[in-house]
Amino acid sequence: MTERVVLLHGIWNHTPVLWPLAERLRAAGFEAETFGYPSVLGGAEWAARRLAERLRADERRGRPAAHLVGHSLGGLVSLLAAHDPELPVRRIVCLGSPLNGSAAARAVHRHGLTFGMGRSARVLLKGLEQVPAQREVGAIAGTFELGLGRMLRTFDGPHDGTVAVAETRLPGLVDHTEVRASHMGLLVSRQAAEAVANFLRMGRFGGRSA
Repeated sequence: MTERVVLLHGIWNHTPVLWPLAERLRAAGFEAETFGYPSVLGGAEWAARRLAERLRADERRGRPAAHLVGHSLGGLVSLLAAHDPELPVRRIVCLGSPLNGSAAARAVHRHGLTFGMGRSARVLLKGLEQVPAQREVGAIAGTFELGLGRMLRTFDGPHDGTVAVAETRLPGLVDHTEVRASHMGLLVSRQAAEAVANFLRMGRFGGRSA
C-alpha cells in the first residue's frame, strides 16, 4: 500500500510552496497531499484542530493514517495536532521549524510588530516543551544563511536565514539532521526531500544526524 503524506506550509505561505516537495515525494513512491490554513488569522492552534478534524474524517472514510511533514510553523501545527494519541498519524518530519521558539519572532515582537504573526504569535514566541509522547518525530535544519531573519537579529550559531539550527531541536526527537539549504530552500532541496523520504520509511534520516 502506498504510504500517505500530508504536507503543511509555514506562516505567510500557501499550499503552492509545498508543490516541489510534494512532487519529489510522489516520485519516491508516496501519496502526497497538502493542507492549507490561514496562518495569521486562524493561527497554529486553530489549524491543529482543523488538521485533526480532517484526519479523523479521512479515517471514517477508510483512508489510512498519514505521515505529516510541516515546514516552519507547519511543523509546530503538526505536533500540536499529534498530541492527541488517538489521531491517525504515523511519522512526523519538521522542516526548519522553530520547535523551541523563534528568536526572529521575538525580535518582531520587540519591534512592536507582533500583529504580523497574528494568532500564531504565541507558539512562535514560546515553542513547545517536547514532542508528543509515543510519536516518531524527526527534524531537519537548514544551514544556508539566507533569509529575512538576518535583518532582525544576529544569530548565535548556524541558521537558515530565519531559524537557527538550535531552535529546531526539542526533547523527544527520534532524529535530527542538517541540510545545506535556506529556510524556504528546504522546500526545493533534493537532499531535504531524500531525508524526509528516508525518515518516513525507516524512522531515520540517514547520513549525518545527532
